[in-house]
Amino acid sequence: LIVLSLIFAEFEQADTLLTSEVYLLLEHRRQQSEQKEEIDEMSDVFVKTLNYTRRMARFKNRETIRAVRTLLATKPLHKFEVAQIANLCPETSEEAKALIPSLENKMEDDELDEVLKDLHSKKTFQ
Repeated sequence: LIVLSLIFAEFEQADTLLTSEVYLLLEHRRQQSEQKEEIDEMSDVFVKTLNYTRRMARFKNRETIRAVRTLLATKPLHKFEVAQIANLCPETSEEAKALIPSLENKMEDDELDEVLKDLHSKKTFQ
């Protein structure tokens, strides 16, 4: 079995954003444009991206996003894994590891299942 690892050095120092965070940023920008009556000046790409992030955002408010980040920050995860777990919200450790193969040796299934359960409760009660 050959394992190929792609390393993009230029992204190693980059921060990752959750789709929910991107939605909040774009929505804030939209509101600013509305207040300045620049709403007609928003590009099609901006509007499409805003609509996409609105549909795909798993978490709807800052407090929940902060709680999700805090929960995942305590785990031995790479920042890109954190973003993918929060964006995809897998139901089980098996699903998470199928979607994010790098999780395979990071956490035991029981621990990952507990994290995912906490994540889903935050999603449900926001």
